[in-house]
Amino acid sequence: MQKLSLNQSLSQKLSPQQIQFIKLLQVPTAELDTRVEEELEINPALEEGREEEPAQEREEFEDGEVSSTEDLNVEDYLGDDDYSGYKMQGDGNYNDDEDREMPVAMQASLNDQLEAQLGFLGLEERQENIAKQLLGSIESDGYIRRELDAIVNDLAFAQNIETDVDELEELLSQIQSFDPPGIAARNLRECLLIQLEKKRDDLEEDEIITTAIDIVSLCFDEFTKKHYDKIIRKLNLEDEGLLKEAISAITKLNPKPGGISGGLVKTQYLIPDFLLSNSNGKFDLTLNSRNAPELRVSQSYSDMFSAYDKSDKKDKKLKETVTFVKQKLDAAKWFIDAIKQRQNTLLRTMESIVKFQYDFFQDGDESKLRPMILKDIANEINMDISTVSRVANSKSIQTDFGIFPLKYFFSEGISTASGEDVSSREVKNVLAQLIDGEDKKKPLSDDKLEKSLKAKGYNIARRTVAKYREQLNIPVARLRKEL
Repeated sequence: MQKLSLNQSLSQKLSPQQIQFIKLLQVPTAELDTRVEEELEINPALEEGREEEPAQEREEFEDGEVSSTEDLNVEDYLGDDDYSGYKMQGDGNYNDDEDREMPVAMQASLNDQLEAQLGFLGLEERQENIAKQLLGSIESDGYIRRELDAIVNDLAFAQNIETDVDELEELLSQIQSFDPPGIAARNLRECLLIQLEKKRDDLEEDEIITTAIDIVSLCFDEFTKKHYDKIIRKLNLEDEGLLKEAISAITKLNPKPGGISGGLVKTQYLIPDFLLSNSNGKFDLTLNSRNAPELRVSQSYSDMFSAYDKSDKKDKKLKETVTFVKQKLDAAKWFIDAIKQRQNTLLRTMESIVKFQYDFFQDGDESKLRPMILKDIANEINMDISTVSRVANSKSIQTDFGIFPLKYFFSEGISTASGEDVSSREVKNVLAQLIDGEDKKKPLSDDKLEKSLKAKGYNIARRTVAKYREQLNIPVARLRKEL
């Protein structure tokens, strides 16, 4: 039986302006120019140029003390965490006499490079269209995971081209001869075999490569599980040294030919959002100058609105014009204010992080990182945790000893035997050192790693050891075993 009832609840929703501010806060440094250009194109009341009183924002602090900037309340823009799922990348801003432009290097995309090689096959138009469909099915890591039967259907429905799996296999084989080696493979095994076959063609009958091919083609399951004794028996190998060299040859292959190591993808250098210099303990924190666009409200639009506003409002078209001009003026003022709010939010957050991790920023010694969570910074700057999270997950800082993502400075605390709190990052460091120094013929299990850490004073459970090991992208002991 269905029943109707009324429920009263109180909820808070973000306004369109609040949503746009969140997005603006998360815009990467490299893309802020594009975002500003988009706004300039759609709003004639917004124009480039310095305001009458340009604000120069710079932070200087010594011995943990920081000079505060204009206290703007970003919480006017951020009400709740309804939109915390937006993806966040690097972003920043600062206007300085020195224009710290960071380079962005662009290379041809992977698909462009493959299409260029396709031209050398001399295919007729129909086959070239089929081949381009195959190229378009290659994912960012270089693999084709879509079934060939499905690609046959794609061609029939989208391009009215009738083909079959056999023809696709033939064209795919030719594409798999392209650079980077291993491209267009359908799985890891095929990717490795393509690369090994290419090496064998280059080196002719090389015994090491031939053995490597046998391992991947006949013993791939044993290889992935590091069951070397089974490989020796299955391939009747008498020379353990040959097996070791063959395994080494396989592990040097590229498992993701479409990635950076393939050298054919779009590349963007990391652009730091904050710049921190240290002169005898005195820190100077600034925002990247690319992020301080000079924007102002168009004077001509302001004059136009004043003129229209004073005129006779009885004319319907004139009323519409006045409304349109006012909307554009309001939008321009809001956008300029949002840019300033963004700058202030970023600076206040980074300023607090540097104060909290003052000892680390002195010399970059990782062991000096203090346990720090989002709430610590949020409480310090009186902002919502979601705001700090957006900044911490999307920004980076350039220091005298390298560029670090802000999330690098956040970690949970671990109690030592002496009762002192240390950063989980320090524990991970010790864990990595233990694994680096282990006997690779008898790698340490998580239980043994737990005991070794406790012997060093770090009281953590075995499941925490496993979690940290996985976060460090270190496999289990069985997969770390070497000959």
